Amino acid sequence: MDKYTNLAGRILLAHIFLLAGLNKITGYSGTQGYMEAMGVPGMLLPLVILLEVGGAVALIVGWQTRWAAYALALFSMVSALIFHSNLSDQIQMILFMKNWAMAGGLLVLAANGAGAFSLDQRAKA
Repeated sequence: MDKYTNLAGRILLAHIFLLAGLNKITGYSGTQGYMEAMGVPGMLLPLVILLEVGGAVALIVGWQTRWAAYALALFSMVSALIFHSNLSDQIQMILFMKNWAMAGGLLVLAANGAGAFSLDQRAKA
């Protein structure tokens, strides 16, 4: 049962990053403007998209899972601090806590690895 749970957990953690990255592609100029309004250089957007989409795909297939999970955990914490730091706004506080909770799940994944249904596991065999 654990092998199915690990796979489901990876997919559930990854899907938010995959959808967010794809939405950044379709709403590129709006996202770039928002980043710049928050003090983040808009030229970093391609790297953000690559991290979100690439990291999500890596988690789903279980390839370089530990590194992808560490990178996405760090990204989640940094983006919470930059974009959701107005904790007096209840919505921003919820988004801040969501990012930190995702980082926690990603760190657990990084510590334990991808599990049975993964390219990482196939490489060990």
